[in-house]
Amino acid sequence: MKKKVLALLMVMVMALALLAGCGGGGNSGGNSGGNAGANAGANAGGNAGGDTGDSGSDAAAGGDYTFEIIVKSYQSSYWQAAVKGVEDEANKLGVKVNCTGPNNESDIADQVQMLNNAINNAPDGIGLAACDQQACLDALQLAMDKGIPVVCFDSGIPDAPEGSVLSTIATDNYGAGAVAAENLYPALKDRIMSATAPVRIGEVNQESTSESITSRGLGFIDKFTELAKADGKTVGVTGNDYYVNNCADKGDAGSADIIIEVAVPAQTTVELCATEASVIMNKSDTIGMFGSNQVAAEGIVTANGNLGVLDADPAAGKILAAGFDAGSAIKGAIKDGTLFGAVTQSPLAMGIRTVDTLNDIVSGKSVSDISTDGYWYDTTNMESDEIAPNLYD
Repeated sequence: MKKKVLALLMVMVMALALLAGCGGGGNSGGNSGGNAGANAGANAGGNAGGDTGDSGSDAAAGGDYTFEIIVKSYQSSYWQAAVKGVEDEANKLGVKVNCTGPNNESDIADQVQMLNNAINNAPDGIGLAACDQQACLDALQLAMDKGIPVVCFDSGIPDAPEGSVLSTIATDNYGAGAVAAENLYPALKDRIMSATAPVRIGEVNQESTSESITSRGLGFIDKFTELAKADGKTVGVTGNDYYVNNCADKGDAGSADIIIEVAVPAQTTVELCATEASVIMNKSDTIGMFGSNQVAAEGIVTANGNLGVLDADPAAGKILAAGFDAGSAIKGAIKDGTLFGAVTQSPLAMGIRTVDTLNDIVSGKSVSDISTDGYWYDTTNMESDEIAPNLYD
């Protein structure tokens, strides 16, 4: 009997042990499986979702890219506005930019060295506003050999090695120079038509090397000549050899009804532009002036400080002058009746589009050249919604 009881007790103990073991295994398996599944799901879903979100953010921001941006100089507020556009857009996209540039737009060798330094930094892309159309050609070839995309802005480089410049973002500079002539010529037409002796139009260009300046200068000369010829007048171009030899029709300055005299200073400073402008403005037959960028236009205004020969009213019988770009000095001269008007572009927009285009390139998107607009402004429209945003200080 006792044996039967003991045997029964042993069976019960074993059964209880088995039940305990099954219960523990069930809980462990449930907790382990449940927790591991939940954790794996949370980690996989959470981290993947987080990474996907970060990747999406990076894609929108352009990824972890670094761009070298080289402007022509930090001399004028024009280039400061361009740099602001670059930096603002870089912050928006989450990319890094390093902006450099020579002190002066005539410091061509310094800019070429900066371009070579930028290439040595192996950035994801380079934005370049070239001071000289020819000086950067070897560096552009090197950048292409190293697989670094280059975007030009403000000025193009027509002879760049094929494939080295993927996009050029610039104002139609030739057309913008023509815009200045289209506005200045009609205001001078009465004096031109009634003149009994040759009259003179002065043009000051800060240099004769960059595409932007040369194109504007030639655009003004060619359009002014075209308009004068349409009225039966002859035109002769004199002064700087580059502009004389590259305009559409240089005519004969010795016998022309209208003489367009082109001056280029030894260096790109307001003071030297003022010196060149003074020489032309001191001539008794000068009736009009054009300065093809901010430095040149400010040079004309500076020269007038001593001469007092400019007036924005065509009926005043003084010299009527047109400028280019903006800045506080030019805007002030238009407002106070010294300058007749000017053509502006948008350096801020150029800076923004340069960063956008570089970002598109490294993101695998196709790009092309971008032409930005030039706008005539004077006292009648400089406060308008269309013009005012482009008139940087």
